[in-house]
Amino acid sequence: MPSQIHRKPQSSFPYFPPPPPPPPKTPSFRDVSETAPTPYRDFKYARTRRRVDVSQRSQRSKVSEESNGAVSGPKPEVSAVSAKIEDVSAVKKVSKIIGVSVRDLKNRWYMAVSVAVLITVFSSLLYKNFSLQNQVNELQVLVKILDLKEAQRQTLVQDQISNCNISIGATNSIEQEIDHLPSKNLKILALILSITLLSVPFLIFKYVDYVSKSRSLDNISEEVSLNKQLAYWVDLFLSVHPYAKPLGLLVATLLLICLGGLALHGVTDGSLAECLWLSWTYVADSGNHADSEVSEKLDSLRKGRSEVVEKSHTLILGWSDKLGSLLNQLAIANESLGGGIVVVMAERDKEEMELDIAKMEFNFKGTSVICRSGSPLILADLKKVSVSKARAIIVLAEDGNADQSDARALRTVLSLAGVKEGLRGHIVVELSDLDNKVLVKLVGGDPVQTVVAHDVIGRLMIQCARQPGLAQIWEDILGFENCEFYIKRWPQLDGMQFEDVLISFPDAIPCGVKIASYSGKIVLNPEDSYVLQEGDEVLVIAEDDDTYSPAALPTVWRGSLPKDFFVPKSTEKILLCSWRRDMEDMIMVLDAFLAPGSELWMFNDVLGKEREKKLTDGGLDINRLVNISLVHREGNAVIRRHLESLPLQSFDSVLILADESVEDSAIQADSRSLATLLLICDIQAKRLPFRDTQVHRGSFSQGSWIGDMQQASDKSVIISEILDPRTKNLLSMSKISDYVLSNELVSMALAMVAED
Repeated sequence: MPSQIHRKPQSSFPYFPPPPPPPPKTPSFRDVSETAPTPYRDFKYARTRRRVDVSQRSQRSKVSEESNGAVSGPKPEVSAVSAKIEDVSAVKKVSKIIGVSVRDLKNRWYMAVSVAVLITVFSSLLYKNFSLQNQVNELQVLVKILDLKEAQRQTLVQDQISNCNISIGATNSIEQEIDHLPSKNLKILALILSITLLSVPFLIFKYVDYVSKSRSLDNISEEVSLNKQLAYWVDLFLSVHPYAKPLGLLVATLLLICLGGLALHGVTDGSLAECLWLSWTYVADSGNHADSEVSEKLDSLRKGRSEVVEKSHTLILGWSDKLGSLLNQLAIANESLGGGIVVVMAERDKEEMELDIAKMEFNFKGTSVICRSGSPLILADLKKVSVSKARAIIVLAEDGNADQSDARALRTVLSLAGVKEGLRGHIVVELSDLDNKVLVKLVGGDPVQTVVAHDVIGRLMIQCARQPGLAQIWEDILGFENCEFYIKRWPQLDGMQFEDVLISFPDAIPCGVKIASYSGKIVLNPEDSYVLQEGDEVLVIAEDDDTYSPAALPTVWRGSLPKDFFVPKSTEKILLCSWRRDMEDMIMVLDAFLAPGSELWMFNDVLGKEREKKLTDGGLDINRLVNISLVHREGNAVIRRHLESLPLQSFDSVLILADESVEDSAIQADSRSLATLLLICDIQAKRLPFRDTQVHRGSFSQGSWIGDMQQASDKSVIISEILDPRTKNLLSMSKISDYVLSNELVSMALAMVAED
């Protein structure tokens, strides 16, 4: 009978296999997706889903009630709790950082101690080995002695003579071996000493930073590690002293010979003198030389890559023709202190800067000049010269375009303001345009002092043309060699008028007052009726700060000028040779000084239309000139034919300007100015018969050509602008012209502002 197949009744629901065993941690029912082994819509697990859902809802309600209760609570407690949590987290972070640093330092110390222990163990094992060898040698000698004695007993009487000779020889050999034992101890000591001396520099070089860091934990003020100080001292020694490189090679050679001789003496049987000689032969052998490697290493140490480890030094940023005069003035200022430290950083090679400074013909008088190559716009380079520890920072203007130079000076001030450590000293900035002074002061703030060089020199030349000899007076006042400015308070002068203060100092010249009620503002040449108040200080020009003091008022006859007293001005004719960037400013100053009807002749190689455009762009309105009239002439100031076309014999003053736009260097500009000066003096001397003159100077004979030029210069004042101080000797010897050392005067002003 066929078997019947029993089938399960059909149901409206699909059939699913039994669920798998539950995992160790059962997730919530809502996390089960449709792709899970147990479908979400399985009615078989509907009751389980409801239970889980109800439990989750109860948990959510509890959490929400707790959160609502926390929110509805008092807000100050929440803020206080959050603040405490933040404080605790901050303390944990700080403690974690401190713990990491201390743990790192401990690990380094453990490493250093481990290395020291290994070296000690190695040295002790080496010493133990040599001591055991000595004991073995001593035992062997004793065995030989015992053997010889035993042999002597066993010999016959007839062989005593021969045995005596043998025993004598053996005894001598034994004595030699016994005497040789102390020399072996010396060999061991020499070997250990040589190994120690060779290992000490490597240990110092490797672990000197760890020692400095451990010291910095005890002394917070120490900021520079010992390895940086050593690198700086080596760099300074190699840079300052010209004999440093051969001396270093000599010391290294001697140390190598001595250490090699000690090592050879410890491992060989030769004497110390023989080992030293053998070590010298090894060093002197040309095949063992490493000249190029050693020389390259010493040269790399002179590249100036080390950080300047100095404090209270003067920092100069930039390079220009004024650097030589500036260094000279700073050296003179620091002479009374035994010398100072001046650091120069520019975008030039360090060795080239040192070579150019060495060519300067003046004595540094104990002042050390350190050069570094870098950009003042990069904070890393500024940190390399210790800008935050400098006593004064001088920013030099670049030679060339004035606008670009001032823009770079502004960026340099911005970089200095961004130093995180802050600046200890003040900043002295050399600017080329007076209009940029306010902008630089706005960016830098109170620590910034500006010196507008170009405009000051132009106005000074005009004053020197009207009052010959004024330039030398300015040199004496601004320089540190002669009289200087001093400011001091004198209580006995309180309540006295300034006109009485002027005659109270027999050895000084009062020229201003620092008014205490005006927040220390200095007023130059105040009114004669001004009465000194308590706290006011007097600004004087004196030889030194201890060479002057107020004295009793002398008897003075007081008079008064008539009310209608007037000194009439006469018309003048002035010649300006060459072109300056601030020509429009000089024209406006001359228009304010000269009498109506005066003439200003402008002789240069700038075309007429371009000349008018430059003057107009500079802010000059020719139609508003009241006292002078402009006369334009085109030509080259070093060509005699062009100069002869001018009425040189009729000018009252001749100003020869340094044409910086034509020449690339100060020496070339001075050469051009000297050529123009000699041509003008020669032309004036040959036109002397047309002038009535009997005055001449007595330094040269009247018949000489220099005497003729001096006679010509007596009739008209000739002022030459000189850039290089070395050109001053040529003009001072000939005495045919007055001169204005523009670069040196600017350097004096920068040095005085930096030092005071």
